[in-house]
Amino acid sequence: MPKKQILIIEDEEILLDVLDKKLTRANYEVLISRNGEEGLEILKKEQPDLILLDILMPKMDGFEFLEKKNKIKKIKDIPVMIVSNSGQPVELSKAKKLGVDDWIIKVSFDPDEVLEKVKKIFTS
Repeated sequence: MPKKQILIIEDEEILLDVLDKKLTRANYEVLISRNGEEGLEILKKEQPDLILLDILMPKMDGFEFLEKKNKIKKIKDIPVMIVSNSGQPVELSKAKKLGVDDWIIKVSFDPDEVLEKVKKIFTS
């Protein structure tokens, strides 16, 4: 069975490193992008099974990324989990409208929780 592939779009290097190591150890193949523009470029070549997405990033934020992703037929159905510093109700509502599957707040961030949520998305 081929490894599930996860694209992490995150500009915080420490968090990116933690997520990369945690998911790689759990036998996932990890692709890395540091902003939304780069993430879309990767999606032109790869079709990962899941995207972990930050909202506040340089060049293109997470919401703009989601709007553009949703207009591209071959990638619009890839599940997305937000990993962000913010969890304001207005942002959560906007994310849900854009098709986000789950949300984790960075301040209460636990790599094990991310792994559990990833597994849940793949089994649902």
